[in-house]
Amino acid sequence: MAKAYWIARVDVRDLERYKDYVAAGKLAFDKYGANFLARGGAITELEGKSRARNVVIEFPSMQHAVDCYNSPEYQIAAKIRQEIADAEMVVVEGI
Repeated sequence: MAKAYWIARVDVRDLERYKDYVAAGKLAFDKYGANFLARGGAITELEGKSRARNVVIEFPSMQHAVDCYNSPEYQIAAKIRQEIADAEMVVVEGI
């Protein structure tokens, strides 16, 4: 079974409240076996417009990744994030 990855590009407008998102999301990430590979580190812009925060999260499978996003636990966190940040998120199946 191929692993899957959340790739998120985020501009946070309220860093203090973003801590609430991180805390709320932890429940879902733990439940679905998330492994953070990149989380807001330094970037070098190569092409196109970047965002300030870039995150790559590994999951055991595509189903785990999608189920995590759709879970009641993560939807609580997502609501917080959507109020205080602009983001693009995709799930990519690994090889």
